[in-house]
Amino acid sequence: MMDNKNLVEVQNLQQYFPVAGGKMFEKKVVKAVDNVSFGIKKGETLGLVGESGCGKTTTGRTLLRLHEPTAGKILFDGKDITKVNMLPYRRKMQIVFQDPYASLDPRMTVGDIIGEAIDIHRLAANKKDRQEQIISVLSTVGLNSEHANRYPHEFSGGQRQRVGIARALAVDPQFIVCDEPVSALDVSIQAQVVNMFEQLQEERGLTYLFIAHDLSIVKHISNRIGVMYLGKMVELADSYELTFHSLHPYTKSLISAIPIADPELSRKSNRIVLEGDVPSPVNPPSGCRFRTRCPYADELCAAQEPEWKEVTSGHYAACHHLDKVN
Repeated sequence: MMDNKNLVEVQNLQQYFPVAGGKMFEKKVVKAVDNVSFGIKKGETLGLVGESGCGKTTTGRTLLRLHEPTAGKILFDGKDITKVNMLPYRRKMQIVFQDPYASLDPRMTVGDIIGEAIDIHRLAANKKDRQEQIISVLSTVGLNSEHANRYPHEFSGGQRQRVGIARALAVDPQFIVCDEPVSALDVSIQAQVVNMFEQLQEERGLTYLFIAHDLSIVKHISNRIGVMYLGKMVELADSYELTFHSLHPYTKSLISAIPIADPELSRKSNRIVLEGDVPSPVNPPSGCRFRTRCPYADELCAAQEPEWKEVTSGHYAACHHLDKVN
């Protein structure tokens, strides 16, 4: 059940990384996440999409303070957690990583990988209780008790991702950042994993930040979708609203790229192809960051950054020429 209260909220989140090179005494930074604000309600899935390198993953990791934020506020259940000790919150906030091959320790059995979190947070009364919890969480993700004694290399990609999900669920969290959890999997397995996420949400009342670059998956699983471009949020709306009534030219081009299964409809659809490449995040364009690839850009776009505003109820966008675009 979705609640109207925000479980997680970020306000003006910034994550800048220093860059080596450049002139003497000149400090260069990559503005990976630049003044991003959003909230995620209890029991909701917020999808986050955009091209590779737009700052989606960094947003998710900074929200969990796996990177310390440069500026801005992170709130969890109304409490400011930007500078507190994160250990008590690690139990409530978990992450499923993109690469199931890299995120599991090859020298540990699956039972120990899942048991590690149970040990850290002291969730088991004794060894028997610990073993029961491990087997219970494995069965939740469709694996059995025999899998607990195996090593990650003995599993397929889809099974490994299930182990990653089981590890996140072991501490019974309220909020999970799903960082492109299906992009490394085959299409048939992707559907299984996405369905499992939905089922877990229903059973456990979980809240997700679902990060992906595949809009067709995101629109299937998300209640609302945020679109990022070069470290900035450019549009945020209800999933249906964003898919069928998008306002920002960048969102429109992303949606036009979603494959259509019907060849007749596919031929009739207008594919919006963007000019040029994504600019370097070390040296982003002045004003609106999308202007170098936008067909509507003019002097105003170069001079001034567009304001992030609510255009219709719950539908936010940042563009100077919304009247021209729509």
